[in-house]
Amino acid sequence: MPDIILHNYPQSPVAEKARVALGIKGLSWRSVEIPRLAPKPMLTKLTGGYRRTPVMQIGADIYCDSQCVIRELERRFPTPSFFPTADAGLMWCLSRWTDGALFDATVKLVLGAAGDALPQDFAADRGRLYLGPDWAEGLKAANAALPHLATQLRAPLFWANQQFADGRAFLTGDAPAAIDAQLYHVVWFIRGRWENGPVFLSEFQGLEAWEAKIAAIGHGTSTAMTPEQAIAEATAHDPVHISGHDPHDPQGLKPGIEVTVSPDLNGGEQPVSGTVVATSVDTISVARSDSVIGKVHVHFPRAGYRVNIS
Repeated sequence: MPDIILHNYPQSPVAEKARVALGIKGLSWRSVEIPRLAPKPMLTKLTGGYRRTPVMQIGADIYCDSQCVIRELERRFPTPSFFPTADAGLMWCLSRWTDGALFDATVKLVLGAAGDALPQDFAADRGRLYLGPDWAEGLKAANAALPHLATQLRAPLFWANQQFADGRAFLTGDAPAAIDAQLYHVVWFIRGRWENGPVFLSEFQGLEAWEAKIAAIGHGTSTAMTPEQAIAEATAHDPVHISGHDPHDPQGLKPGIEVTVSPDLNGGEQPVSGTVVATSVDTISVARSDSVIGKVHVHFPRAGYRVNIS
């Protein structure tokens, strides 16, 4: 099998989620460091325009969003499982909260607390992604609402802390699960990027002990790879053959249809164009061709993404 390649940068909380997932599996992987800000020409050459972090690459298969990263790692490397209990469906449901409303509130808190100390190019880029076209006013509003935003985080972290009252090591029991990585990246972001984060988290002793256990798992074994080497890997391989469609798809998507795919929010991002290869209730895979790389398959989640028929 081709190497697992993670396109990421060290400060990215969502990339940290994927790195922890690789650590839970105990995998070896290659790390391509990408720019924090657009443009990201070497990455978008692989994805067809998707610029978010992280992206996982295995040969000529490109997995966008940590949902797809976790699903594909579980499919290819089922042991140890990301779902050690009988709660896989519930964990996926919870992940829409950790990756959605909880993360969004954390971003607003971190960016709002930084205020004028944020570099303008970074503020404009992340503000546009998470706060919409009127991002400058959104940042001012977040700065004015810091106590409220902290309150919105404190209640769910208190609930998570209660999970450890029975002495369990991880959120669902004795073994780390996908939901541990999915919550950890939020806690990691609060601690590392908000000046008051360590004090704020010190209230939750069970959560802090769990946080230390997750950090001790590590990220597996990574070695550096250049963007040029990653492009060469995609060029040297064909995408894995997949097929199938969901007969209950509300949009009637099926292989052969031309579509565009993008995050389901107004973040000013370029949609990815391609031909549907396979669909399911939670994933869509599209084929696209590049004059240098050749054919690649780009995989997206359905939850949180918009598919438009071309």
